[in-house]
Amino acid sequence: MEEVEVAPPQAMEVRLKILFTTLCHSDVYFWEAKGQTPLFPRIFGHEAGGIVESVGEGITELKAGDHVLPVFTGECKECRHCTSEESNMCDLLRVNTERGVMLSDGKSRFSIKGNPIYHFLGTSTFSEYTVVHSGCVAKINPAAPLHKVCVLSCGISTGLGATLNVAKPKKGSTVAIFGLGAVGLAAAEGARIAGASRIIGVDLNPKRFDGAKKFGVTEFVNPKDHEKPVQEVIAEMTDGGVDRSVECTGSVDAMISAFECVHDGWGVAVLVGVPNKDDAFKTHPFNFLSERTLKGTFFGNFKPRSDIPTLVEKYMNKELDLEKFLTHEIGFTEINKAFDYMLKGESIRCIIRMDA
Repeated sequence: MEEVEVAPPQAMEVRLKILFTTLCHSDVYFWEAKGQTPLFPRIFGHEAGGIVESVGEGITELKAGDHVLPVFTGECKECRHCTSEESNMCDLLRVNTERGVMLSDGKSRFSIKGNPIYHFLGTSTFSEYTVVHSGCVAKINPAAPLHKVCVLSCGISTGLGATLNVAKPKKGSTVAIFGLGAVGLAAAEGARIAGASRIIGVDLNPKRFDGAKKFGVTEFVNPKDHEKPVQEVIAEMTDGGVDRSVECTGSVDAMISAFECVHDGWGVAVLVGVPNKDDAFKTHPFNFLSERTLKGTFFGNFKPRSDIPTLVEKYMNKELDLEKFLTHEIGFTEINKAFDYMLKGESIRCIIRMDA
């Protein structure tokens, strides 16, 4: 643990007191420097809930005391993407994994003895206080329990949205989910909510299979148990392929399998996982010509400021179950345990209390 100075917010920025944060696989991925040019030292963390401590010049929609979820991507509400019903890729505030400074002046708000510490995904929630652009902050119902709804600021929303907003399975359809971590389980939950009749979970870790049943998964496939490619196994199970598939691993091989396992004529595959920077997707063009569709999604196509408060209300109205995603809770001083749980595949989401 290091003591870090957190500067006051500048124009269009807010300083947040983080109360609860979680570890997402993206934190591990970028900590291991697999996805970008390494930028260190930096403060990781991007899935969290907290309270506005102070606001910078020009902010009218937020005030001290507001309950909020910081989000790794933003919504300026003015650009072509924000005004489009089809996109959440804000021109100004879309995710930038290599930027470690604030937009307004190109400087960090974190420092130790005058030396800058870089930001991560514009959020850096592994800190008791952080400074975030106001467009990356979703104001939520103050009655919502932050130690539960904080998971909506990244992984759970991403998985739910990938299925409900992008794959859009019809009632009675068959869906394959590649990767049964938190995002994949959220994607499976989305398929369950949509009324899918069969949800096939694909994962290399058989320990995840029993727990996935709570999220609607009806069948399981471990690619290691078969000599033929898993897309062929699924095609045989489903009389030619599933109606929809959602890939949540970041493995390019899983991406190819997810696309090639959907049925010709109407099948839709959605890619969610973040690949390594040098990966390339390869499939035969005939897979497209036979009327399979390949889509990608970013944060489940949710607009953070507009849509996340609505998801919180769904939880409050008991239309969305978040408790089953929460498997562990630890204090901030024990944060290394969260890394251990995730790397061993033992947790879905581990809540980290910043006051302990």
